[in-house]
Amino acid sequence: MTATSDASSVSDEDRTALTDTVTRFARTEIAPHVDAWDAAGEFPRSLYRRAADLGLLGLGYPEQYGGTPASYLLRLPLWRALSRHGASGGVLASLLSHNIGLPPVLAHGSDAVRAEVIPPVLAGEQIAALAITEPGGGSDVAQLKTTARREGDEYIVNGEKVFITSGMRADWITVAVRTGDAGSKGSAGISMLLIPGHSPGLSRSKLDKMGWLCSDTAHLRFDNVRVPARYLLGEEGAGFRIIMANFNGERFGLAASALGFAEACYDEALAWARQRKTFGAALVEHQVIRHKLVDMQMRIQSTAAWCESVAAQADAGRTGPEWVASVCLLKNHATQTMQFCADQAVQILGGMGFMRGTVSERIYREVKVMMIGGGAEEIMKDLAAKQLGI
Repeated sequence: MTATSDASSVSDEDRTALTDTVTRFARTEIAPHVDAWDAAGEFPRSLYRRAADLGLLGLGYPEQYGGTPASYLLRLPLWRALSRHGASGGVLASLLSHNIGLPPVLAHGSDAVRAEVIPPVLAGEQIAALAITEPGGGSDVAQLKTTARREGDEYIVNGEKVFITSGMRADWITVAVRTGDAGSKGSAGISMLLIPGHSPGLSRSKLDKMGWLCSDTAHLRFDNVRVPARYLLGEEGAGFRIIMANFNGERFGLAASALGFAEACYDEALAWARQRKTFGAALVEHQVIRHKLVDMQMRIQSTAAWCESVAAQADAGRTGPEWVASVCLLKNHATQTMQFCADQAVQILGGMGFMRGTVSERIYREVKVMMIGGGAEEIMKDLAAKQLGI
């Protein structure tokens, strides 16, 4: 998402109020139901409306579309608290999938398209998704093969997308397509096209996953799907730049969420260590357990400080190459923090940590998708090196 207000407009009271609101919502509307939703493979669509009623879906979007302008520093508590107290990557990923699907619409759609698409999504009435990855390639976006051929006032879309969050239920799908010559390669000729979910020729199949069990993840197939040309986002051939800019907001959101999930693991591990007794003493009284908890805190606090710093830089308009590198490195650091804390929490819980129904077990299974989604660790390192001139 693009920052829409200055960092100076963010007060501690605003951030505390938002954190409190999100915490209550997560504890009452999400956490008690996650196990059942995981078993069902989805969560109720009504959750979108309840989140929208609290203004959570519209945070960071213009008021004219039903949103609330917000800086990175103000949006940070949303991702962090929702992850910490909801403790479900599946809910987070699908509930907030519009934050990767809508920014290209907001930045590059026509006035009419923005007015048509954004308000019902922010109101929780419709769902938006982003479709970039294809069966033949993930991080190598420039090699995508899905085509969109112009024919009069329409584009004819053919191809496939895979691992698409909210793909089964999305009403609007922002899709990366190749509009250049059939033989064109690389980033040239890539465009962004908004495709209505009800379009004839669009088929979807659900994918089963290691984690994020209640988030629908789909394989999409486009078979001569006709899309009105008015749904082209930006100019033809400008899609690669749009995708790269969109990734920055997604990666920051992933980092902030990973921080919250790490805290959720710490919370559960600490509570367990205080009440579980071994050899006549609570686990927390054993030095080896205290050291594990301190090691978790060390990583959590460093990640939190880095998130604050990167958010403040963005809000101050310092979003050049060094900031992009910081976002890449922060995503790696935050997801590694999440990985470490999930591992340590499961270890502290012992046999219980291996049981379904514990927060740490769920997050342990969700670590890898956080380390891969939005750009795998290896890609993040290479991109950061390029931005830093290394």
